[in-house]
Amino acid sequence: MTPLIDHAYLSEQTFGDVDLARELLGLFAGQCRRLMPGIADADLDPDRRADLAHTLKGSALGIGAAPVADLATSIEDRLRGGRDVPAETVARLDEAVTATLAEIDALG
Repeated sequence: MTPLIDHAYLSEQTFGDVDLARELLGLFAGQCRRLMPGIADADLDPDRRADLAHTLKGSALGIGAAPVADLATSIEDRLRGGRDVPAETVARLDEAVTATLAEIDALG
């Protein structure tokens, strides 16, 4: 099973700086909270939703949150391809984000 956050990758990206890693995780958490409502809003313009998913994907990749990145990529690709996003895909992203945020919160 893929970890929610690849802590070894995050440590590499932050050169082992624990404070920097915490700061990045905090920024990621804030972005999740800002971006998810728009990504989940089926009435929002598809291009805007795709842009939000793209931003979330980039943030997730930056901290090693592969499950979030993979699901955001799937949503972005579907929207950019002019296809609907199944509600279950958005729900899976929401679950992955919620679990990842819980892990971040547990780190203190």
